[in-house]
Amino acid sequence: MKRIYLRGMYYTAGIVILTLGIALTIQSKLGTSPFDALLVGLYRTFGLTIGSWEIVVGLTMIIFNSIAEKRRPEMIALFTSFLTGAGIDFWVHIFRGMIEPGTIIPQFVCLLLGLIISGLGIAVNIQADFAPNPFDRMMLVLRNLTGLNVSLSRGIISIALVIIAAFFGGAIGIGTLIIAVLSGFVIHVFMGIINRLDEGLSGTSPSYQKR
Repeated sequence: MKRIYLRGMYYTAGIVILTLGIALTIQSKLGTSPFDALLVGLYRTFGLTIGSWEIVVGLTMIIFNSIAEKRRPEMIALFTSFLTGAGIDFWVHIFRGMIEPGTIIPQFVCLLLGLIISGLGIAVNIQADFAPNPFDRMMLVLRNLTGLNVSLSRGIISIALVIIAAFFGGAIGIGTLIIAVLSGFVIHVFMGIINRLDEGLSGTSPSYQKR
């Protein structure tokens, strides 16, 4: 029971932290991650909200993954997309008019804060190992279909997302490159910290080491 409680706590906290970081990268106006750049591009082209497109794109990925693996859709993953979309819209609404850096140094500060905070959120979510993320699941599906390793699979999907995002006028910039280069390192560092914290709280091995 204690372990389930911890997983739920990690899952909820991870999404709150992750979406805070995503909103900061969006507000930096220097570029976001490839996935978030696509969401911003769809928002600019068709309206709705960035968070709404998180849900739509997440559902599309769930359906694709289901067809590729020839099994039922993991609809629980849509729950993650829904919460993430709601969180993004919440933080963007809070920051609008309050955090809108207009010069390069504040923009970079905003971007780097967003990168660090979202990296922490991803690490916390990985520790939760609760509901699958559609993007991460697609990465694993591509790996299984092609025999490529995880890094190459993730890179291919990221490149495809950047191309599609560019077509829709997405949030692509120097920040997109910085996030692509540094996010893995940031996540790795936080995973080590959270691993030690989790061992202290639960006395069990962390879930991400078993994956």
